[in-house]
Amino acid sequence: MIIFLTSSPTGPLDGSRKVDGLDKKNHFVDELKKYWKNNSRCCMIAANPDAYKQNDDMCDFFRETFLKEHFSIQCFDLIDRRYSDFTKDELQKYDVILLGGGHVPTQNQFFKDIQLREKIKDFDGIIIGISAGSMNSADIVYCQPEEDGEAINPEFQRWISGLNLTKTNIIPHYQMVKDRYLDGMRLYEDITYKDSIDHPFIVLVDGSYLLIDKHETIYGESYLIVDEHIQLICHEDETKRIDEIEL
Repeated sequence: MIIFLTSSPTGPLDGSRKVDGLDKKNHFVDELKKYWKNNSRCCMIAANPDAYKQNDDMCDFFRETFLKEHFSIQCFDLIDRRYSDFTKDELQKYDVILLGGGHVPTQNQFFKDIQLREKIKDFDGIIIGISAGSMNSADIVYCQPEEDGEAINPEFQRWISGLNLTKTNIIPHYQMVKDRYLDGMRLYEDITYKDSIDHPFIVLVDGSYLLIDKHETIYGESYLIVDEHIQLICHEDETKRIDEIEL
C-alpha cells in the first residue's frame, strides 16, 4: 500500500497560486508516477454520499485531470450512496483509491456505513487522500471544527475512529484558514491549539503532502502543532520523515 495524504492535489483552493491540472509542486506528480500502474483501475469514494451531482462532477474532474497528466487509466468509478454495497474483494480489485474532500464528520460516517476501515485493510495499491480524506485516514481522527456552531456545540465529536492507515493527524489548507474565525473564536489559536495538548498535528499548506511507503515522509511546507505551540518543520521543496520530528 502506497499512501499520498494531500491537502489539495490540484493546487491552492484559495487561488493564491495558479495550477493547471495536478499540482507538480514538491514533486507530487513525479512521486505518484513512480507507483502508478498501466491501465490502473481507479475509484473515488465521495465525502458526501448523497450529493450525487457534486460527486459525479468531482469524479469526472479528477478522471480528466489524471488523464491530462498521462496517467494510464482503465476505469474511474465512483462510490457514493448509489453504489455502496461492495465487498472487500471488489474493493481490492482497484489499483488506485481516492478519498474525496469535504466535511470530515459526514465523510467519516459514510466510511463507517460502508465498513471501509475493514475493507481497505491490506489494500495493495495507491491511496490518495484529499483534504477530509487525508484527515479521515488516521486511526483516531481529529475533526477540526469547520461549520458554524461546531466549535461551541458540546455534542460535536472532535475525536472519532478513522481508517487506521496512519497514526498521524493531518490538518489541510493552512495558508487559507490560518486566520479564520469560527463561532467568535480564532480557529487555530483558540480552538486547535487547545486541542493539541498531547495530540500532535501535522499541518499542510496546499501543495504539500505526506507520502507513506516504508516510511512517512512530508513533502513541502508544513508545521507541527503540539501542546499549544506551532513550529515550521519543513520548508517548501524540502522533505522530512515523521520519525525525525520530535512529536
